[in-house]
Amino acid sequence: MSGAGAAGRAPVAEEAPAVQAAEPVEQLEAHRSELTGYCYRMLGSAFEAEDAVQETMVRAWRSYERFEGRASLRSWLYRIATNVCLDLLKGSQRRARPMDLASPSSVDSPIGTGLPEATWIGPIPDQRVLASAADPADTAVARESIRLAFISALQRLAPRQRAVLILREVLSWSASEVAELLGSSVASVNSALQRARATLAASGDGAAEAPEQPLDDAQQALLRRYVDAFERFDMDALTAVLHEDSTLSMPPYALWLRGRADILKWLLGPGGGCAGSHLVPVRANGRAGFGQYRADGKPWALQVIETADGRVTALQSFLDTGRLFPLFGLPPRYDGPAGISSASAS
Repeated sequence: MSGAGAAGRAPVAEEAPAVQAAEPVEQLEAHRSELTGYCYRMLGSAFEAEDAVQETMVRAWRSYERFEGRASLRSWLYRIATNVCLDLLKGSQRRARPMDLASPSSVDSPIGTGLPEATWIGPIPDQRVLASAADPADTAVARESIRLAFISALQRLAPRQRAVLILREVLSWSASEVAELLGSSVASVNSALQRARATLAASGDGAAEAPEQPLDDAQQALLRRYVDAFERFDMDALTAVLHEDSTLSMPPYALWLRGRADILKWLLGPGGGCAGSHLVPVRANGRAGFGQYRADGKPWALQVIETADGRVTALQSFLDTGRLFPLFGLPPRYDGPAGISSASAS
């Protein structure tokens, strides 16, 4: 679905509120980050989210002179963004993680053929969706609501239920505000929210656990140990940092592994090409992540790391480096720390 130029689609007429503004572009752009987060939660793809936000901005710009003052600019933009997302979701399949599609594989399982990009939930850089000046408590909630497992759980909801749950539970809109946005009733919104909550509870992949706190000294030490062990390809050191029930997944392949023993066997077998890798830190989906480069400096994967109880619980490696590395500001090859630093500064 992504890839279609947002400006190429015909705008849908939207009723716009009055705004006293001399600089409409700046007023619209001020909402881009939060709208990107909203569209990402709805669509499960950073690239589709950016397309949806661009389409939202195009529609808003074309309708801007017809403002009538019946709602805030923010509410109006969310209404346009919701309509764009609902249109994109018509007839589309649910995006997922490998563990949503099948039971864990064995180390000896063939890796198979990569599935189309539209199959998978993809990662997103924190800076695209998290406001830097937000209240720390709100930021913690926002981080949890872009966690890959939570995005996966959201995809199980019907599109309008998904919008209701995000607006009510993540963004703290009132039932009456959501009803106005959707052109619905408060009773209908409350009913949709109850059904959405029940679906998330049944999935077991909601955001029920306590929000992860900002990296403390112990978590930072764990990540340093992980990087050191992975870059040295030291299986004993990796044994010490991986949780016994940790998982490894590698979209676009459906194969995934559960258990530290199987992960280590895989790394010593089919994954042996990871020896000598270099890891460059990023922030993805509210978690620590790394751009993984092979020993020859070529990109290999964008890793998103989950941790709990002092151990690494999930290695989520996304192999579409041709699109993901530019998205995360990572250079096309690893030329040492100096090269990474200069690329990051540019």
